[in-house]
Amino acid sequence: MKDPSRSSTSPSIISEDVIINGHSHEDDNPFAEYMWMENEEEFNRQANLLLKQFLLIAQIEEELWEEEFIERCFQEMLEEEEEHEWFIPARDLPQTMDQIQDQFNDLVISDSSSLEDLVVKSNLNPNAKEFVPGVKYLNI
Repeated sequence: MKDPSRSSTSPSIISEDVIINGHSHEDDNPFAEYMWMENEEEFNRQANLLLKQFLLIAQIEEELWEEEFIERCFQEMLEEEEEHEWFIPARDLPQTMDQIQDQFNDLVISDSSSLEDLVVKSNLNPNAKEFVPGVKYLNI
């Protein structure tokens, strides 16, 4: 038979399970759940340190992406140069002084008499003020 003191309607209470105001009686300190606040400054210091490390890693990652992008741009530029005929100094410039002198002699425009003809036929005003970049001239 069942003991009437242990009926199913009344809960059985064991001394280890007693909880008062959300704390078991074994907790000596009722503020135990707030004890982490005791070391709040250390927690904040560590959190700030972790944040700084995260930002540094993000910055390094961004720099690596940037370097990779620049490298790809250079690679594309080199591939483009290979596709087209570009001026290459080692190939296109003359190697000897004689060749350089020949090219220099070919650059002579004309003799001085044709230069005088050019000056006489010019539409430019010889009395005009000298042009200075960045200076505004007023027509008075």
